[in-house]
Amino acid sequence: MTEGSISAGEVRFFSGSSNPQLAQKIASHLGVPLDGTHITRFSNDNLYIQLDASVRYRRVYIVQSLSQPVNDHLMELLMMIDIARGAAASEVHAIIPYYSFGRSDKKDAPRISITARLVADLLKTAGATHVMSMMFHSPQVHGFFGLPTDPLSSRMVFKEYLENLDMSGTIIVAPDMGQAKSAARFARALNLPVAAGNKERISDSEVVISGLIGNQVRGHKRALIYDDEIATGGSIAELSRVLVTEGVEDIRVICTHGVFSRGGLERLAAVPEISEIITTDTVHIPPEKINPKLTILSVAPVFANAIHHNINRESLSDLFVFGE
Repeated sequence: MTEGSISAGEVRFFSGSSNPQLAQKIASHLGVPLDGTHITRFSNDNLYIQLDASVRYRRVYIVQSLSQPVNDHLMELLMMIDIARGAAASEVHAIIPYYSFGRSDKKDAPRISITARLVADLLKTAGATHVMSMMFHSPQVHGFFGLPTDPLSSRMVFKEYLENLDMSGTIIVAPDMGQAKSAARFARALNLPVAAGNKERISDSEVVISGLIGNQVRGHKRALIYDDEIATGGSIAELSRVLVTEGVEDIRVICTHGVFSRGGLERLAAVPEISEIITTDTVHIPPEKINPKLTILSVAPVFANAIHHNINRESLSDLFVFGE
Protein backbone atom coordinates (compact mmCIF):
# COMPACT_ATOMS: atom_id res chain seq x y z
CA MET A 1 0.00 0.00 0.00
CA THR A 2 1.41 3.39 -0.97
CA GLU A 3 1.22 6.38 1.36
CA GLY A 4 -2.20 8.03 1.22
CA SER A 5 -3.92 5.24 -0.71
CA ILE A 6 -5.97 2.16 0.14
CA SER A 7 -5.33 -1.06 -1.71
CA ALA A 8 -8.57 -2.93 -2.30
CA GLY A 9 -6.58 -6.17 -2.18
CA GLU A 10 -5.48 -5.57 1.42
CA VAL A 11 -8.87 -4.76 2.94
CA ARG A 12 -12.24 -6.44 3.09
CA PHE A 13 -15.38 -4.43 3.74
CA PHE A 14 -18.58 -6.11 4.96
CA SER A 15 -21.94 -5.03 6.31
CA GLY A 16 -24.45 -6.61 8.62
CA SER A 17 -28.15 -6.21 7.90
CA SER A 18 -28.72 -3.07 10.01
CA ASN A 19 -27.37 -0.38 7.68
CA PRO A 20 -25.92 -1.65 4.37
CA GLN A 21 -26.74 1.72 2.78
CA LEU A 22 -24.25 3.53 5.04
CA ALA A 23 -21.68 0.73 4.62
CA GLN A 24 -21.89 1.11 0.82
CA LYS A 25 -21.39 4.88 1.09
CA ILE A 26 -18.30 4.46 3.31
CA ALA A 27 -16.81 1.85 0.97
CA SER A 28 -17.48 4.10 -2.03
CA HIS A 29 -15.72 7.03 -0.35
CA LEU A 30 -12.72 4.76 0.27
CA GLY A 31 -12.76 3.37 -3.26
CA VAL A 32 -13.08 -0.24 -2.15
CA PRO A 33 -15.87 -2.75 -2.88
CA LEU A 34 -18.46 -3.74 -0.32
CA ASP A 35 -18.15 -7.52 -0.19
CA GLY A 36 -21.20 -9.71 0.21
CA THR A 37 -22.51 -11.20 3.43
CA HIS A 38 -24.90 -14.15 3.38
CA ILE A 39 -27.28 -14.00 6.36
CA THR A 40 -30.11 -16.48 6.89
CA ARG A 41 -31.68 -18.54 9.67
CA PHE A 42 -31.97 -22.21 10.42
CA SER A 43 -35.39 -23.70 11.12
CA ASN A 44 -34.76 -23.30 14.88
CA ASP A 45 -34.22 -19.53 14.36
CA ASN A 46 -30.44 -19.68 14.84
CA LEU A 47 -28.51 -17.26 12.64
CA TYR A 48 -26.33 -18.55 9.82
CA ILE A 49 -23.77 -16.12 8.41
CA GLN A 50 -21.09 -16.51 5.77
CA LEU A 51 -18.71 -13.85 4.47
CA ASP A 52 -18.55 -14.01 0.68
CA ALA A 53 -14.87 -13.07 0.25
CA SER A 54 -11.59 -14.39 1.64
CA VAL A 55 -10.26 -12.39 4.61
CA ARG A 56 -6.99 -14.27 5.16
CA TYR A 57 -4.26 -11.87 6.34
CA ARG A 58 -6.35 -8.84 5.38
CA ARG A 59 -7.72 -5.87 7.31
CA VAL A 60 -11.43 -6.55 7.78
CA TYR A 61 -13.99 -3.78 8.36
CA ILE A 62 -17.48 -4.75 9.50
CA VAL A 63 -20.18 -2.04 9.53
CA GLN A 64 -23.12 -2.68 11.83
CA SER A 65 -25.31 -0.23 13.76
CA LEU A 66 -26.90 -1.64 16.88
CA SER A 67 -30.36 -0.47 15.87
CA GLN A 68 -33.67 -2.32 16.06
CA PRO A 69 -33.85 -5.29 16.33
CA VAL A 70 -30.87 -4.52 18.56
CA ASN A 71 -30.14 -7.99 19.91
CA ASP A 72 -30.28 -9.62 16.47
CA HIS A 73 -27.92 -7.01 15.06
CA LEU A 74 -25.53 -7.45 17.98
CA MET A 75 -25.46 -11.21 17.43
CA GLU A 76 -24.81 -10.70 13.72
CA LEU A 77 -21.88 -8.44 14.53
CA LEU A 78 -20.35 -10.83 17.06
CA MET A 79 -20.65 -13.73 14.62
CA MET A 80 -19.10 -11.75 11.75
CA ILE A 81 -16.18 -10.71 13.96
CA ASP A 82 -15.69 -14.32 15.06
CA ILE A 83 -15.82 -15.52 11.44
CA ALA A 84 -13.14 -13.02 10.39
CA ARG A 85 -10.90 -13.92 13.31
CA GLY A 86 -11.28 -17.64 12.65
CA ALA A 87 -10.48 -17.13 8.96
CA ALA A 88 -7.10 -15.54 9.80
CA ALA A 89 -7.87 -11.85 9.25
CA SER A 90 -4.89 -9.74 10.30
CA GLU A 91 -7.15 -7.07 11.85
CA VAL A 92 -10.87 -6.97 12.61
CA HIS A 93 -12.40 -3.49 12.84
CA ALA A 94 -15.94 -3.19 14.21
CA ILE A 95 -17.47 -0.04 12.72
CA ILE A 96 -20.52 0.64 14.91
CA PRO A 97 -22.10 3.95 13.84
CA TYR A 98 -24.79 3.67 16.53
CA TYR A 99 -23.84 1.96 19.81
CA SER A 100 -27.30 1.77 21.37
CA PHE A 101 -26.14 -0.02 24.51
CA GLY A 102 -24.26 3.16 25.46
CA ARG A 103 -27.40 4.34 27.26
CA SER A 104 -26.81 1.62 29.86
CA ASP A 105 -23.67 3.30 31.19
CA LYS A 106 -24.12 3.38 34.97
CA LYS A 107 -25.48 1.40 37.89
CA ASP A 108 -28.35 3.62 39.01
CA ALA A 109 -30.52 0.82 40.46
CA PRO A 110 -29.77 -2.43 42.30
CA ARG A 111 -29.29 -5.73 40.41
CA ILE A 112 -28.91 -4.29 36.91
CA SER A 113 -26.26 -4.73 34.24
CA ILE A 114 -24.00 -1.99 32.93
CA THR A 115 -24.69 -3.34 29.47
CA ALA A 116 -22.45 -0.85 27.66
CA ARG A 117 -19.46 -2.47 29.38
CA LEU A 118 -20.75 -6.03 28.90
CA VAL A 119 -21.15 -5.57 25.13
CA ALA A 120 -17.70 -3.95 24.91
CA ASP A 121 -16.27 -7.07 26.56
CA LEU A 122 -18.18 -9.32 24.14
CA LEU A 123 -16.76 -7.48 21.12
CA LYS A 124 -13.22 -8.04 22.38
CA THR A 125 -13.91 -11.69 23.21
CA ALA A 126 -15.37 -12.27 19.73
CA GLY A 127 -12.09 -11.08 18.22
CA ALA A 128 -12.41 -7.39 17.37
CA THR A 129 -9.04 -5.63 17.38
CA HIS A 130 -10.47 -2.12 17.05
CA VAL A 131 -13.83 -0.34 17.44
CA MET A 132 -14.99 2.84 15.74
CA SER A 133 -18.28 4.48 16.68
CA MET A 134 -19.98 7.88 16.73
CA MET A 135 -21.31 10.04 19.57
CA PHE A 136 -21.38 7.69 22.54
CA HIS A 137 -24.19 8.52 24.97
CA SER A 138 -21.66 9.60 27.60
CA PRO A 139 -17.86 9.97 27.85
CA GLN A 140 -17.44 7.05 30.26
CA VAL A 141 -18.65 4.57 27.61
CA HIS A 142 -15.31 4.99 25.83
CA GLY A 143 -13.58 3.70 28.97
CA PHE A 144 -15.55 0.44 28.95
CA PHE A 145 -13.63 -0.85 25.94
CA GLY A 146 -10.52 -2.92 26.56
CA LEU A 147 -9.29 -2.45 22.98
CA PRO A 148 -8.47 0.60 20.84
CA THR A 149 -11.66 2.59 20.32
CA ASP A 150 -12.30 5.73 18.28
CA PRO A 151 -15.37 7.80 19.29
CA LEU A 152 -16.04 10.02 16.28
CA SER A 153 -18.01 13.27 16.20
CA SER A 154 -20.88 14.28 13.92
CA ARG A 155 -20.46 17.97 14.75
CA MET A 156 -18.58 18.81 11.55
CA VAL A 157 -21.42 17.36 9.43
CA PHE A 158 -24.01 19.49 11.22
CA LYS A 159 -21.79 22.58 11.21
CA GLU A 160 -21.28 22.36 7.45
CA TYR A 161 -25.04 22.11 6.91
CA LEU A 162 -25.99 24.92 9.30
CA GLU A 163 -23.40 27.34 7.93
CA ASN A 164 -25.57 27.61 4.82
CA LEU A 165 -28.64 28.64 6.85
CA ASP A 166 -29.61 31.86 8.60
CA MET A 167 -28.83 31.21 12.27
CA SER A 168 -29.26 34.79 13.51
CA GLY A 169 -31.06 35.08 16.84
CA THR A 170 -30.59 31.36 17.56
CA ILE A 171 -29.69 29.79 20.90
CA ILE A 172 -28.53 26.19 21.19
CA VAL A 173 -30.29 24.19 23.90
CA ALA A 174 -29.34 20.80 25.34
CA PRO A 175 -32.22 18.72 26.74
CA ASP A 176 -30.33 18.06 29.99
CA MET A 177 -27.03 18.64 31.77
CA GLY A 178 -25.68 15.32 30.48
CA GLN A 179 -25.57 16.77 26.97
CA ALA A 180 -24.60 20.29 28.05
CA LYS A 181 -20.84 19.90 27.44
CA SER A 182 -21.36 18.49 23.96
CA ALA A 183 -23.86 21.25 23.16
CA ALA A 184 -21.40 23.86 24.45
CA ARG A 185 -18.69 22.56 22.09
CA PHE A 186 -21.12 22.78 19.21
CA ALA A 187 -22.24 26.27 20.23
CA ARG A 188 -18.62 27.48 20.28
CA ALA A 189 -18.10 26.12 16.77
CA LEU A 190 -21.09 28.17 15.55
CA ASN A 191 -20.44 31.16 17.83
CA LEU A 192 -23.89 30.88 19.39
CA PRO A 193 -25.11 31.05 23.02
CA VAL A 194 -26.08 27.84 24.83
CA ALA A 195 -28.52 26.73 27.53
CA ALA A 196 -29.69 23.40 28.97
CA GLY A 197 -32.90 21.95 30.27
CA ASN A 198 -33.34 20.91 33.89
CA LYS A 199 -34.71 17.44 33.15
CA GLU A 200 -36.09 14.70 35.37
CA ARG A 201 -36.78 11.34 33.72
CA ILE A 202 -39.97 9.65 34.93
CA SER A 203 -39.83 6.64 32.59
CA ASP A 204 -38.28 5.58 29.29
CA SER A 205 -40.76 7.77 27.39
CA GLU A 206 -41.83 10.37 29.97
CA VAL A 207 -39.77 13.32 31.22
CA VAL A 208 -40.38 16.59 33.04
CA ILE A 209 -38.33 19.71 32.28
CA SER A 210 -38.85 22.18 35.09
CA GLY A 211 -36.80 25.02 33.65
CA LEU A 212 -33.69 26.11 31.80
CA ILE A 213 -30.11 26.52 33.01
CA GLY A 214 -27.53 28.87 31.54
CA ASN A 215 -27.98 31.61 28.97
CA GLN A 216 -31.35 33.34 29.06
CA VAL A 217 -33.58 31.93 26.34
CA ARG A 218 -36.08 34.78 26.54
CA GLY A 219 -35.33 37.23 23.76
CA HIS A 220 -34.32 34.53 21.28
CA LYS A 221 -36.93 33.80 18.63
CA ARG A 222 -35.06 30.74 17.35
CA ALA A 223 -33.72 27.71 19.16
CA LEU A 224 -31.69 24.72 18.05
CA ILE A 225 -32.18 21.68 20.29
CA TYR A 226 -29.02 19.56 20.23
CA ASP A 227 -29.00 15.92 21.40
CA ASP A 228 -27.08 12.73 20.71
CA GLU A 229 -30.11 10.48 20.22
CA ILE A 230 -33.87 10.73 19.85
CA ALA A 231 -36.05 7.68 20.39
CA THR A 232 -39.64 8.41 21.47
CA GLY A 233 -39.09 12.16 21.35
CA GLY A 234 -40.41 12.71 24.89
CA SER A 235 -37.51 14.91 26.03
CA ILE A 236 -37.56 17.04 22.88
CA ALA A 237 -41.34 17.53 22.92
CA GLU A 238 -41.24 18.61 26.56
CA LEU A 239 -38.29 20.93 25.98
CA SER A 240 -40.06 22.45 22.96
CA ARG A 241 -43.05 23.22 25.16
CA VAL A 242 -40.80 25.03 27.65
CA LEU A 243 -39.04 26.97 24.87
CA VAL A 244 -42.35 28.13 23.38
CA THR A 245 -43.44 29.47 26.77
CA GLU A 246 -40.16 31.45 26.78
CA GLY A 247 -41.07 33.12 23.50
CA VAL A 248 -39.26 30.91 20.99
CA GLU A 249 -41.14 30.86 17.69
CA ASP A 250 -38.97 28.57 15.52
CA ILE A 251 -37.24 25.38 16.64
CA ARG A 252 -34.77 23.19 14.79
CA VAL A 253 -33.95 19.80 16.29
CA ILE A 254 -30.59 18.11 15.73
CA CYS A 255 -29.59 14.61 16.79
CA THR A 256 -26.88 12.23 15.61
CA HIS A 257 -28.88 9.05 16.06
CA GLY A 258 -32.45 9.28 14.76
CA VAL A 259 -33.93 6.15 16.33
CA PHE A 260 -37.50 7.52 16.26
CA SER A 261 -39.24 4.60 17.96
CA ARG A 262 -42.88 4.42 19.06
CA GLY A 263 -43.96 7.24 16.77
CA GLY A 264 -41.21 9.59 17.95
CA LEU A 265 -40.71 11.27 14.57
CA GLU A 266 -44.42 11.87 14.04
CA ARG A 267 -44.70 13.21 17.59
CA LEU A 268 -42.07 15.87 16.96
CA ALA A 269 -43.21 16.71 13.44
CA ALA A 270 -46.65 17.48 14.87
CA VAL A 271 -45.24 20.31 17.01
CA PRO A 272 -46.01 23.48 14.97
CA GLU A 273 -42.94 25.39 16.17
CA ILE A 274 -40.54 22.63 15.06
CA SER A 275 -39.64 23.56 11.49
CA GLU A 276 -36.92 20.97 10.85
CA ILE A 277 -35.59 17.76 12.36
CA ILE A 278 -31.98 17.10 11.33
CA THR A 279 -30.31 13.74 11.87
CA THR A 280 -27.68 11.49 10.28
CA ASP A 281 -27.71 8.07 8.66
CA THR A 282 -26.10 6.20 11.58
CA VAL A 283 -29.54 4.58 11.93
CA HIS A 284 -31.24 3.65 8.66
CA ILE A 285 -34.68 5.22 8.22
CA PRO A 286 -36.82 3.48 5.57
CA PRO A 287 -38.16 5.81 2.83
CA GLU A 288 -41.75 5.17 3.86
CA LYS A 289 -41.04 6.57 7.35
CA ILE A 290 -39.39 9.80 6.22
CA ASN A 291 -41.31 12.96 7.17
CA PRO A 292 -41.26 16.24 5.17
CA LYS A 293 -39.70 17.98 8.19
CA LEU A 294 -36.84 15.45 8.33
CA THR A 295 -33.38 16.13 6.91
CA ILE A 296 -30.87 13.25 6.85
CA LEU A 297 -27.15 14.02 6.54
CA SER A 298 -24.60 11.31 5.80
CA VAL A 299 -21.70 10.58 8.14
CA ALA A 300 -20.06 8.30 5.56
CA PRO A 301 -17.32 10.88 4.81
CA VAL A 302 -16.42 11.07 8.52
CA PHE A 303 -16.06 7.30 8.86
CA ALA A 304 -14.19 7.02 5.56
CA ASN A 305 -11.80 9.78 6.63
CA ALA A 306 -11.20 8.10 10.00
CA ILE A 307 -10.60 4.70 8.38
CA HIS A 308 -8.21 6.31 5.88
CA HIS A 309 -6.28 7.96 8.74
CA ASN A 310 -6.24 4.67 10.63
CA ILE A 311 -4.84 2.69 7.70
CA ASN A 312 -2.14 5.30 7.11
CA ARG A 313 -1.24 5.46 10.83
CA GLU A 314 -2.27 9.11 11.09
CA SER A 315 -3.81 10.93 14.07
CA LEU A 316 -7.60 10.97 14.38
CA SER A 317 -7.79 13.53 17.18
CA ASP A 318 -9.49 16.18 14.97
CA LEU A 319 -12.33 13.73 14.33
CA PHE A 320 -12.92 12.73 17.97
CA VAL A 321 -16.14 13.58 19.77
CA PHE A 322 -14.35 15.09 22.76
CA GLY A 323 -12.17 17.44 20.73
CA GLU A 324 -12.84 21.10 20.34
